[in-house]
Amino acid sequence: MNKPVVVSEEALVAPVVVPDVVAPAAVAGPAYVVLAGISLSHFLNDTMQSLIASVYPILKDSYALDFAQIGMITLAFQFTASLLQPVIGYVTDRKAQPFSLAIGMGFTFFGLLLLSVAQQYPVILVAAALVGLGSAVFHPESARIARLASGGRYGFAQSVFQLGGSFGTSMGPLLAALIVVPFGQPSIAWFSSIAFLAIVILWRIGHWYKPQIATKKAPPPAHLDAPSSLRVKVALVVLVALLFSKQLYVSSLSSYYIFYLIDKFAVSTQTAQFYLFIFLAANAAGAFFGGPLGDRFGRKYVIWFSILGALPFTLALPYAGLFASAVLTIFIGFIISSATSSIIVFAQELMPHRLGMISGVFFGFAFGIGGLGAAVLGKVADHTGIAFVYQVCALLPAIGLLAVFLPKMPNAAR
Repeated sequence: MNKPVVVSEEALVAPVVVPDVVAPAAVAGPAYVVLAGISLSHFLNDTMQSLIASVYPILKDSYALDFAQIGMITLAFQFTASLLQPVIGYVTDRKAQPFSLAIGMGFTFFGLLLLSVAQQYPVILVAAALVGLGSAVFHPESARIARLASGGRYGFAQSVFQLGGSFGTSMGPLLAALIVVPFGQPSIAWFSSIAFLAIVILWRIGHWYKPQIATKKAPPPAHLDAPSSLRVKVALVVLVALLFSKQLYVSSLSSYYIFYLIDKFAVSTQTAQFYLFIFLAANAAGAFFGGPLGDRFGRKYVIWFSILGALPFTLALPYAGLFASAVLTIFIGFIISSATSSIIVFAQELMPHRLGMISGVFFGFAFGIGGLGAAVLGKVADHTGIAFVYQVCALLPAIGLLAVFLPKMPNAAR
């Protein structure tokens, strides 16, 4: 009588040992509609976020702000996301919230409306913090959804997800030049319609995501490396340092490149915003191609290419003319962002049962520290000039040489 009971229990237990829902997805291939939806949502989310940095010249002139105060706006936005993203990721690892993405986008909606009517500097900071709060809710869970929809092509899925965000970031300056500069600060409210569209898309994605949660109750397989192992700790520290160096450089250009071009070449604000768009568009292209290359050739090779390839161009940028600066930023943007997907997927593979927390740490901590660095750079710019800041920032990619300490991982991460 006991034997049938044992067989029956094994039959019930065996299917749920697979982590998350990766195995079924791998059989069916990537869920392209879901990937497209989450990438489009990332595009809309980051378009609204990048709008904040793009309107800095308007805010600076309207309220007589100095560079340190501009940096504090970046800090208010990034610091909110930095504090909350790992926490939200940890909570959703324990209990997923399929409709949290749509709710989080509501904070961005209200943040944009507040920014459009803000007349005092503290209110501007609160508005930026609300948009950062929306980002904190969005990134950890959406990165998990991208992985679940990957069909085993993790680098590709992360690149599709990153492409939406990077392209959205590049659109902010362009939309600011075409809409906000001619029509003024109140026109920022028009972009709240983008947030509403994102809420609708994310609510639909929540309906797809909700049935997936029931299959995520199994304990981690015994053969996986323990998250507390020395190898995992070293790898995570190195990966955070790599992403920090990249994000701080990108943040420096996003926040101050417009002022650098105006100061050095006496171009108009609109012209400078178009130059910033060129850099951010190249950044988006690099983020897209880097993931599939990591799937094919190995993530460590892509990381090394990103480090060694970008450094010569960043060193040359402070000494280049206007046209040469545009060309250099194309190479810098493409190369420096090519490793972003590989870094994040590498970290996810180190701790596959903490996807939300890992995504929160990397999107939140590393990106948030980049915002803190931007605030520091603003203070330096007030005392030494914006040109000196870019001479210092040119050395940031060299931090990526820490990749020499990146341990050899299983074939999935190479």
